[in-house]
Amino acid sequence: MKADLSRLNKINVRGLDFYDMSLDDAAMICAAAADDREGGPFVVFTPNAEIAQACLEDEKFAECVKSADLLLQDGAGVILASKILGTPLKTKIAGIDLGERVIEHSAKTGRKVYFLGAAPENGERKAVAALAGEKLAEKYEGFRLCGYHHGYFREEESDQIISEINSLGCDVLFVCLGAPKEEYWIARHKSELSVGLILALGGSLDGYAGVVKRAPEAFIKMNCEWLYRLIKQPSRFKRMLKLPKYVIGAAAERITKKR
Repeated sequence: MKADLSRLNKINVRGLDFYDMSLDDAAMICAAAADDREGGPFVVFTPNAEIAQACLEDEKFAECVKSADLLLQDGAGVILASKILGTPLKTKIAGIDLGERVIEHSAKTGRKVYFLGAAPENGERKAVAALAGEKLAEKYEGFRLCGYHHGYFREEESDQIISEINSLGCDVLFVCLGAPKEEYWIARHKSELSVGLILALGGSLDGYAGVVKRAPEAFIKMNCEWLYRLIKQPSRFKRMLKLPKYVIGAAAERITKKR
């Protein structure tokens, strides 16, 4: 039986319904889903301001994101927008942190985890998903990655990947293909997957593998991880323009409501 979210506080921020909870609460819900493969997968998306703004600009993508069982606010932009609108969410829940909590639970309970995403092997370099699995196994005693596949696959290869995931008896699937590819892939194929929990976690595998370093603690505490990523990857500038657009839009929405 999947998690009953009816008693939780749900806050609509610019068209998306987020559940106002802590990381601990989210981790417990995900752990329960991982333990229960009956009734189909429990799907969790963690939209940041870029993804939320993309939903405002693309109705089809918005419908896809809304198809998740649980939306959690990953990003300072969503938190700021909620405050501007007078419906503040308590805290940001970073997808990479939530994923690690799920890994910790899986290590303790023996749940099988599959990683889908990130770069393939290249010469002597291992696939990022495999490296992430090794790093996490070193950190969490008892964790062993059930299987993995890189993220550079064609849609026609999906059936083979899904068949492998199901044949391995996986309980948890991390899909790390980047937005909007991962959300569309999950929405399209979730009914074919016999896992308990599916998490869409963007670039988390790169973080677990140590390929991409996460922002220093000071940036995280100031809700400025986005700035650190921009400094490290200036090519993200155009994408990140969605963040101020989203927040400014929230301010305009609040003004309009007051009239």
